[in-house]
Amino acid sequence: MQRVGAVLIDIDGVLTVSWEPLPGAVTALERLRERGLRLALLTNTTSRTRNSIATVLAEAGFPVTADDVLTAPVATAAYLTERFPGARCLLLNSGDIGEDFAGVTVMGPDEEGVADVVVVGGAGPEFGYAALNRAFAHLQRGAHLVAMHRNLYWRTASGLDLDSGAFLPGLERAAGVEAEVTGKPAGPFFAAALARLGADASETLMVGDDIESDVLAAQRHGLTGVLVRTGKYRPETHRAASGSPDHVVDSFAGLPGLLERLEG
Repeated sequence: MQRVGAVLIDIDGVLTVSWEPLPGAVTALERLRERGLRLALLTNTTSRTRNSIATVLAEAGFPVTADDVLTAPVATAAYLTERFPGARCLLLNSGDIGEDFAGVTVMGPDEEGVADVVVVGGAGPEFGYAALNRAFAHLQRGAHLVAMHRNLYWRTASGLDLDSGAFLPGLERAAGVEAEVTGKPAGPFFAAALARLGADASETLMVGDDIESDVLAAQRHGLTGVLVRTGKYRPETHRAASGSPDHVVDSFAGLPGLLERLEG
């Protein structure tokens, strides 16, 4: 690849786990800043707004602001506004993302009427039978299905937890529809980050712990993929993946060293 000019970075499992910084991650991000690289944090996290994410990271010592963060909910809101203007949306998600969903009409939990779009975010206690069955009912009536991502699980301080990607195929198969995905691994999500940075794919790294959604998806869109062995990384998933990462490092702390080798 040509000289590295920009880096896209996943957050959960790469910089933090349960919002606690991983060893060496703060220092590594500071070193990337010192090199003058253009940086964007891309996350499928759906439980927090971009401002909340930036605040938590800054308090932990990371040199970031809200302008550095691009989330799946932000991308989803933009997609819904453009593709389904004025639509009534049933949002199935764990966490408060109302601030990032400004301009989108979200149905209340007990609101009557038919949804135009069923939007699936991140899993949590809200993903019970009643909520999934309500979403299924709207899909049977013709609602479109939009998913912020297809992540099967994520890493917490206590281990791996199921995410909405474990439920999404069931909704698709039962309703006979296919979800339109707006976060990673969707190409427009990477394209939006590149456009924000004014960077070309050929000069950009994507660093993530999800080999399929973060790394291989980015490689399919012309970016250079870097897989970290932290977060949701599992050796068996790595071996069974649909392709090979361009680079693998033990953790984000090793990224500055990788950059030096690439440019050396």
